[in-house]
Amino acid sequence: MSALDQTTRTAPSSAEDRTPVRPGRPAALRSPKILDLHLDRLAVVYIRQSDPQQVLNHRESRERQYALADHVVALGWPRERVLVIDEDQGLSGRSADGRGGFQRLLAEVTVEHVGLILGIGMSRIARNNRDWHNLLEMCVVFGTVLADEDGVYDPQDSNDRLLLGLKGTISEFELVTMRNRLERGWSHKARRGELFHHVPLGYVKLSPDRVALDPDEQVRDVIRLVFDKYDEIGSAWGVFHYLVRNNIRLGIRPFHGPNRSNLEWRRPTMVSVRQILVHPMYAGAYAFGRRPHERVRTDAGKRTRPGKWVPMERWKVLKHDCLPAYITWERYLANQERMREHGWGPGSKGNPRNGPALLAGIIVCGECGRRLKTDYRSNEKAYYRCARHLYVGGEQTCFGFRAGPVDALVAEQVLRALEPAALELSCRALEDARRERARLDRHWRQRLERARYEAEYAERRHRAVDPENRLVAPSLERRWEEALQAERQVRDDYDRFLRE
Repeated sequence: MSALDQTTRTAPSSAEDRTPVRPGRPAALRSPKILDLHLDRLAVVYIRQSDPQQVLNHRESRERQYALADHVVALGWPRERVLVIDEDQGLSGRSADGRGGFQRLLAEVTVEHVGLILGIGMSRIARNNRDWHNLLEMCVVFGTVLADEDGVYDPQDSNDRLLLGLKGTISEFELVTMRNRLERGWSHKARRGELFHHVPLGYVKLSPDRVALDPDEQVRDVIRLVFDKYDEIGSAWGVFHYLVRNNIRLGIRPFHGPNRSNLEWRRPTMVSVRQILVHPMYAGAYAFGRRPHERVRTDAGKRTRPGKWVPMERWKVLKHDCLPAYITWERYLANQERMREHGWGPGSKGNPRNGPALLAGIIVCGECGRRLKTDYRSNEKAYYRCARHLYVGGEQTCFGFRAGPVDALVAEQVLRALEPAALELSCRALEDARRERARLDRHWRQRLERARYEAEYAERRHRAVDPENRLVAPSLERRWEEALQAERQVRDDYDRFLRE
C-alpha cells in the first residue's frame, strides 16, 4: 500500500518492540511533560508533503516522517496505540480546506482520543496561523501535547505556548518567502524569454525553455488556414463557422491526463479560434504578463486567481523574433486592430450582425454617434433606433427610421461602385473559389492518409501478436476493426465533399 492510498495505518512492529509499554512505565525518551493521562490515549503521527511531485521525488522526507512512529514508541506509547494520518499527502498546508487528514486530527482531539500529536516540524501540520492557533486551543482544552524532532511542548504551559506560537508564525512566513522566491525566479526567467507553462495550439515544448512548431504538417496547415480565413472573412465568428461547416478539426496536445502530449483532433470552439488570433506567439513574439494573477480574499483566506487581460503596453515582457512564427508581427498587429474595430466599444466600426437588415451592427446615429439597435417588428420590416436615452436616463432626442429605404440606397451605391470592375472581381472570386477548393481537398487527403496509417498500424500490431495469446489478441483485433471503421467514415466524408 502506497503512502498516497493509505489513509490510516498502524506502525509495523519490530522484534524488540513486541512487548507493549504499559502506562506509567518510564521509556528511554520519556519527557516529564508526558503524563499517564496522555499515555492512555492515542499518539498521532501527522504526515504531509506539499505537492504530488514532492511525494514522488522527495522520498527521504517521506521516510523520515514515517519513522516518527518509532520515536513515539521511544516516548512511551505501545506500538498498537500509534495512529499514522497521511491523508494529506500532496496537499499544501496553506489552508485547512480540502485537507481531510487535518480535519480528522481536529475531530480526534475534540473527542479526547489524542494524547500526543507528532510531526517532523510544525510547518507540516499547518502554515496558516488561524489553523495553527485553532489546533493549539483545542489541545489546551482537551489536554493534548505536541512534539517534533526538537522536543515535547505542552500548550497549557505559557513558555511552550509562546514557543509554539513563534514556530507557527515562522512557518507561515516561510510560505510567503518561498512564494516570493518562486515568483522572482519566474520573472527572471521570463525576462530571458524562457518561461513556458503551456504553449498554444500548433506548438510543442522540446524542453522547459525551448519551443518549436508542431511536427505534424496537418496541424500547421490548419493553423495557417485560420489566419488566412480571418484575412478573407474578417471576423473570428465567421472563421469558427467556416471550420465547423467544413468539418475541419484542430490538432490539440493535452497538457494533462493519460493522453498527455499526444495529438488529438477535436471540434473547434469559438474560444480556441479567438486564442489563435490573439496570441502573440504565432507572430514569433514572447509575451509574459498578458493576464496577471491577482490576490483575492475568500472564506478560506487569501488566494490567487487569473485577473483581467491587460493591453499590450502593460505586458511585463515582450520580445520580438525569438520564437518560430506562423505570421509576421505586422500582420498580428493588423489582426488586433481589426478585432478592436469589430467590437462594440467607442471608436470601433462594429461588425455586421445576422438578420435581414443590411446595416445591422454597423450603422451609427448621426446625432450622438452611438451604434443603432436593430428591431424586427415583423419578418419583413426592420427598424433602426437609437437607445441613448435609455442609457443616460434623459429625454429622447435621437429617433430611428425604417431600414428598407436606407438598405436599398446603400446597396445601390455599392453595386454602382463595383460595376466597372465587375468582370475583374468575378475572375478573382472564381480564382479564390478554386484555391479554396484545392486547400480543402488537401486537408481531406491528409485526414484520409492519417486514417489509412492508423488502420495499417493496427493491422501490423494484430498480426505481430501470437494468436494463441487470447489475453491480447482480442483487444488488438477490436482496435483494428475500430480503425477500419474510422477510415471508412473519413473516406465517405471525403466522397461527400467531392460530390458537393
